[in-house]
Parts: sequence; C-alpha cells; structure tokens
Amino acid sequence: MMSKSSYVRPAAAELLNRLREPRPLIQVISGARQVGKTTLVHQVMERLGTPARYASADEPALRGPAWIVQQWEAARLLASSQADGSGGALLVLDEIHKIDGWSEPVKGLWDADTRNEGPLKVVLLASSPLLIQRGLTESLAGRFEILRLPHWSFTEMRDAFGWSLDEYLFFGAYPALRPEPDRWARYILDALVEPTIARDVLLLTRVDKPALLRRLFELGCLYSGQILSYTKMAGQLQDAGNTTTLAHYLDLMAGAGMIAGLQKYAGDAARRRASSPKLAVLNTALMSAMSGLSFKQARADRAFWGRLTESAVGAHLINAATATRQVFYWRDRNREVDFAVRDGRRLTAIEVKSGRIRDSQPGLAAFNQAFEPDRALLVGGDGISVEEFLSEPVRHWVGP
Repeated sequence: MMSKSSYVRPAAAELLNRLREPRPLIQVISGARQVGKTTLVHQVMERLGTPARYASADEPALRGPAWIVQQWEAARLLASSQADGSGGALLVLDEIHKIDGWSEPVKGLWDADTRNEGPLKVVLLASSPLLIQRGLTESLAGRFEILRLPHWSFTEMRDAFGWSLDEYLFFGAYPALRPEPDRWARYILDALVEPTIARDVLLLTRVDKPALLRRLFELGCLYSGQILSYTKMAGQLQDAGNTTTLAHYLDLMAGAGMIAGLQKYAGDAARRRASSPKLAVLNTALMSAMSGLSFKQARADRAFWGRLTESAVGAHLINAATATRQVFYWRDRNREVDFAVRDGRRLTAIEVKSGRIRDSQPGLAAFNQAFEPDRALLVGGDGISVEEFLSEPVRHWVGP
C-alpha cells in the first residue's frame, strides 16, 4: 500500500510533458482542497530536473502583489545563475488566488519575459476554481492553459491505498483517519469543509448570507442524489432567499469542489436554467460525514447506501466534466433518468440501479424516445457493475 505523498496521479505526466516544451504557456493547476495539487507539483519538480522556486500565498494574512514580483525576480535570478548557461528555471506559486489583484502583476511579468525572451516557466496553483478563472479571463487571455485536478477516483484510491468499492463509496477520496470513524467525520467537517467554506468561499467572494450558504451545504449533503426545487429548499432552510441567491451559492460550492446542482436536460438552454436542481456531492465523504452514520450503519441502511452509490456515480461523471462535456439529469412526470451526459454532439443516458427507494420510475425508454441518445447505460443490478463503471474513465462510457 502506498501513501498519498508517494502515489503519482496520472495528471503528473501531462504536466511534466507540458513543462518540457521550450516555453510553455502559464500552467494553472486548479482543484479543491486535499486533491494533491501541491504534492503533484513537487513530484513533477523532482522529475523535471530544472532549477525551481516554490512559494505559497496560503498564509493567515493575505499577501499583496509585491510578493509576486519578489518571487518572480528571485526565480529570474535562479534562471540566470545556472553554470551551463541554459538559463531555464521553474517558478511555482501556490494558492495564487488569495492575493488580491494577482492577475495584473502576473500578466506584466509574463509579458516582460516574453519580450526579453526569458526562459522562465511558470505554474500557478489554486484551490478555488471560480476565483482563479475570474483572474485568468480578466487579464491573462491567451497566456495560460488549465490542468484541472478533480477529487481522487476509485481506481486511484484503490491503487494508492488498497480501498475496496464499499470503502470508497463511504469514505470517498479522503483517506485520513479512516480506522477511527468518529475522528474521521470530525476531520472532514473541521479540517476540510470549514476551511473550504471560510477561506475559499466566504473570505474571497461576496456572500450576503453566509449562514444560508452553510445551511445549503448541509442540505446538499443530506439530499444528494435527489431533485429539490428552490422553493422547497427555501422552505427547508427557513429563509426567504430567492432562487437566484440559492443558485449562485450552489455554483460557488461547485467551484470549491463540494456540491453541484445539476440542471434538467432539455433541448432549450433557457428551460434548463429554470429547472429544479438535482443536488450532488462531488465527494461522497461529505455526505457520509454529515450523515452521522458509521460505516456499518450506513451499509445496513439500504436507502442511504443507495443514495451514496448513486452520488458516487454522479461524482465520477461531474468531476470529469469539461467545457464540452456536461452532466444533467432528466425527469418527466414520474419518469427519471439519473444522468444525461452531453459530450460535444454525443448524448449518453445513464440510469443507476442502486436499490434506493424512489419516488419516480426509471425513464430510459422515455428518454430514448424523446432525445435518441447515442448510448443508454444501466449501472448496477443486471447492467454494468458499479465497480466496473467507476474503474473506467468517463470518456470510456460517453466517448465514441
């Protein structure tokens, strides 16, 4: 069995190949907390064989733009001081999104190196995809490419830690303190959830109702795998917040790698936006930690385990989403398809037979008649096993 620090995630090979190019674009590594961004970059730094400078802005007191200039100048000196005269070096700036106005100094320094044919290669890391994207689109158009690092997949957890499918469904992608379930749940909530909400969302984004956002997170964990109208959410939350506010908060939590609100699949984009969302955790550890159930209790609770299984399938799909690959659900009256994946022009319908009690009937036949998908899959039961589905990359199921 490996450890998190010794296991090399597949994304490392892609980053290494990019950095071996003569002067690659700025490499932006984006992902939620504890997905291994910093570890992955250090592994790549060791394999690259280029002098490198690493610095992090993840400090209690936020740093200013001058700090970026200082780090950049130090990396330039490192590049120019090489005995072989090659002049190449790597600069890695971690948690860059926590510096107010970070994109402007990065743009100025990068453009100066471009004019002077400087050999410095740059990697930026961020645990808030929404915030890093804002800075990139505002100032750095045409100068970067993003490597998105999602939560650990089942195959990665199995290969790195020897996890079984049931362990992955319950503990998700957070292996810390697994032998001690009570401590594990507190660790998830105190050391991962709270810092994500407090430091990656509330501290850096305008949130008029922080208490509402926290309660919405709890609701998302409790109702993961279920369709919940915004009106019903407002009633559950005992808050008069409008649907726009709730939808915005779901977007913020999705950007932080916590919970997504899937839209209903429809041919009309406006109808999709107006639909009730299907709540989905992006890591089933969040759902388990909030449930208050032990692993044994969860395994014995058929309804909960069924929702956990469906949520794991959903997380597998959502974490692999891209600009051209989107994940939806579909429902018409009492007929439902758990997930509909649009990948370019290809459409795949996915029904999960998890054993949970439903308030709707499977709707693959109706969906096929209405939209003629390229592929319709049944996961679980007498279809593709859940373990097999989670063991293959999403493109295997929804690609050509």
